[in-house]
Amino acid sequence: MTSTKKQTQVRLEPEVLAAGKDAAAARGLDFNRYVERLIIEDTTGARAGGMAAAQRLIDQHGAFLDDLEEQLDAPYTRPQPGAAA
Repeated sequence: MTSTKKQTQVRLEPEVLAAGKDAAAARGLDFNRYVERLIIEDTTGARAGGMAAAQRLIDQHGAFLDDLEEQLDAPYTRPQPGAAA
C-alpha cells in the first residue's frame, strides 16, 4: 500500500520544535499530524472562525464570566481563620 502523502523538510529553531512537539503531545497527536492540522485549520479558515466565535462569546458574556471566575476564586483568596498572615 502506498501513501499519497508527500514528505517535506522544515527547518525550525530548536525551541520552536520543542514547543511544537509539546503542543502535539498535549493534544494526543504526533508532530506530523499536529503540523498538518495547523495548516488545514489556517488555510480553510477554521481557525479564524473559531477565534471569531470565541471573541463573540467574550464580547457577549465576558462580564458574566469574569464575575463567575471571581466567585469561584473567592474561597481561595480570602484569609482563612487561624492562617498566618
